[in-house]
Amino acid sequence: MSHEALPIAPLLSARAISGHVEALAEQIAPAITDDTVCVCLLTGGLWFSADLMRALSVRGRHPQFDALWLSSYGDAQQSSGQVEVRGGLQRPVTGRQVLLMDDVFDSGLSLSQAVQIMEQAGARQVLSAVFARKPWPTERLCQPDFVAWEAPARFLVGYGMDAGGQYRGYPGIGAMD
Repeated sequence: MSHEALPIAPLLSARAISGHVEALAEQIAPAITDDTVCVCLLTGGLWFSADLMRALSVRGRHPQFDALWLSSYGDAQQSSGQVEVRGGLQRPVTGRQVLLMDDVFDSGLSLSQAVQIMEQAGARQVLSAVFARKPWPTERLCQPDFVAWEAPARFLVGYGMDAGGQYRGYPGIGAMD
């Protein structure tokens, strides 16, 4: 599906994104250790996770990295209400602290499912960090521990967020609605 006809309204520049990630890393670094397993929620969380891992490294934290591939959107603009696990962890988390990292927190369904997966895998503690938290009309199953940016209630693209698989690489964050 092509979205060429829809304009993107810029919301955050790449420089502003970087500033938010750096500020978030300052908050997270004291809360984790090098034994922490940082788990990127794929696919959207990849951009944020890479930047956050580098920002943590600059602050003397060198946690392990892993990824969990979840999907609840497919190519739609709204969650299907079901979370599909498309790819699991590569390293054990039993008895360890886990930091889940994701691009956007809206319904909370994916993050809630990821927390359950980590708890079932035996994680000692599960923390979560998201780049953008959008307002939501109803109470969510969980809340992230760390939030870089309070986003507007708009359809976001860029920095890992997409519209039908497109615009993940948009150099900033924009609204497409």
